[in-house]
Amino acid sequence: MIESNTIDFIGDVHGHAYKLVVLLNKLGYTYNGESYFHPENRKVLFVGDYIDRGPNIKETLDIVKKMVASGNAIALMGNHEYNALCFHFQEREGGHLRKHEIKNIIQHYETLKQFQNKQKEYEEYIDWIKTLPLFYETEDFRAVHACWDKNDIDFLKKKLSNGKLTNELIYESAKKGSRLNTAIDVTLKGKETSLPDGLNFKDKDGTVRTEIRLKWWEDPLKSTYKKLSVVSINKLPNLLIPKSKLSSSYYYNETDKPIFFGHYWLNGMPSLYRNNICCLDYSVAKQGYLVAYRFNGEKKLDNKNLIYV
Repeated sequence: MIESNTIDFIGDVHGHAYKLVVLLNKLGYTYNGESYFHPENRKVLFVGDYIDRGPNIKETLDIVKKMVASGNAIALMGNHEYNALCFHFQEREGGHLRKHEIKNIIQHYETLKQFQNKQKEYEEYIDWIKTLPLFYETEDFRAVHACWDKNDIDFLKKKLSNGKLTNELIYESAKKGSRLNTAIDVTLKGKETSLPDGLNFKDKDGTVRTEIRLKWWEDPLKSTYKKLSVVSINKLPNLLIPKSKLSSSYYYNETDKPIFFGHYWLNGMPSLYRNNICCLDYSVAKQGYLVAYRFNGEKKLDNKNLIYV
């Protein structure tokens, strides 16, 4: 367990090791020849997505892994790490848990290319990724890659081993529609709902989508498609979402402890959604910012504690 009032949360890095080093230096961390550490004993909590897209994936993994090993950081699993596990794990009847389809290969392409002729090293990182917890909680805060849904987190607390996956659980989690599959999907990818018939949009990669990611900290029974969408999409209607389309009416209340997460590829200048809601993913892999929040145990978060490069 790390001290709650001395933590620097860092968002999705996606292989941008240079920006990570600049951000760590800006936060006051120093390299001692083995790992980055803070002279005032602050620690980092990474919210996931270290791989894919960026130019220095291996270097990013090396920094994060060594900080964790030295006790200077905690690293959570992101959906890209989970996808990499499933892409690597072979199905018992043949093939892989994550199909080697074109779109999946493209997502992992940079990671695979940067580990070319380094299969053993790649597999060592895969083994390390398996040790990453899916969520973290203290008396003062919560942290997760994409979504903190109480029902799903309570299920995962009982199902996982200290919040971590085992080989058997990875196989179980890949079974579409299973309780574990659903819980991990929400936790690492967020809540979604389908759009009204005939509506769609293109995401950051040009893929046509008919579902939107929801702001799970807003009451879904009182908000419209436009207001609930994490990403601003002009064509979304200002219509209430039918209750039948919502898998759960639970949302993260204003009185809940501060929550830190990444995943959502936000644009513009980093800012808080609410004084207990902090998304740290500002699209570093799309010429955006790599963002941190310097947490000192406060009950209400403050924009002035957001630090970015």
